[in-house]
Amino acid sequence: MLEIDGDDGGGQVVRTAVALSALTGEAVRVTEVRGDRPEPGMRPQHVAAVEAAAALCSATVDGASEGADDLVFRPDAVRATDVAVDVGTAGSVALVLDAVLPLATALSAPATVTVTGGTDVEWAPPIDYLRRVKLPLLAAFGFDAELSVESRGFYPLGGGEVTLRLRPSSPEPVAVADRGALRRVEVHSVADGRLADAEVAERQAAAAAEAIEAAPVGTETTYADADCAGSSVVLVAVYEGSRAGFTALGEAGRPSEAVAADAVEAFRRFDGGDAAVDRHLADQLQLPLALAGGEATAPEATAHVETNRSVVAAFGNDPVVERRDGGVRLSGPGSGSGSG
Repeated sequence: MLEIDGDDGGGQVVRTAVALSALTGEAVRVTEVRGDRPEPGMRPQHVAAVEAAAALCSATVDGASEGADDLVFRPDAVRATDVAVDVGTAGSVALVLDAVLPLATALSAPATVTVTGGTDVEWAPPIDYLRRVKLPLLAAFGFDAELSVESRGFYPLGGGEVTLRLRPSSPEPVAVADRGALRRVEVHSVADGRLADAEVAERQAAAAAEAIEAAPVGTETTYADADCAGSSVVLVAVYEGSRAGFTALGEAGRPSEAVAADAVEAFRRFDGGDAAVDRHLADQLQLPLALAGGEATAPEATAHVETNRSVVAAFGNDPVVERRDGGVRLSGPGSGSGSG
């Protein structure tokens, strides 16, 4: 059984460990789960991620409970089934799905995973980031998955519901080292229906569109019937060879225009460099790079990138993280990161 120190790295260690355990068939133990966090141990969203992954591979699990600091995951073969988990809080449903998305590469028939919780909440990208940025990018490299959003869940009540449909996938090397020219920017603005009279979704979208001059801009506004008020905006920068996302969440008392400005500023910083993927996607690409090889460039190597690399390496696939002027190059084993 592999043993991984979970003291540093947060929930990403748990998600990556159980995904790779399911794919390799090798049991894993994660000790000191989130030991460096103010509230250490498993949180509801981590429990839900483990439960979802376990259901897809009939795993035997010890420690999948809130507050547990020691997790043991013993997988069986990955099998197609329909899974439903409830975070029970406003914990991120997108992060739960990160643990099961890689399992598409081991499926022989379609599977669905439905998760209830927070769709647009702090400490995680909004669900539209997964739907509009990560999934389309991975689809170009053989990952076959589709996401539907049945309802939105904002902080603090959550209650959103999404379904990820996984189909058998044969991943190809990830090739996002060069992004090419910027083609367009998509603005996806969402708000709870209670905020419709104040035109929050429209104001977020309009402010973002007016501030972007680098490329054609398209906007989409949505009002949702959520359990509590909230809003989000996701900017998707579509380049010739890649895409990147920039997000912001609404806060009570904060103007919609200021929320949009946060996402626009993040886009401008990224567009001013030459990286192909944004900082959030960089750590999430470690596992696809390990599975299929390839290369990607990002603005920086965050702590999550380094931690995720060490987890992937524990399973025998050691991706390369190479720092360069103005960013970092990530590559899968045997991809020859120094050749570009």
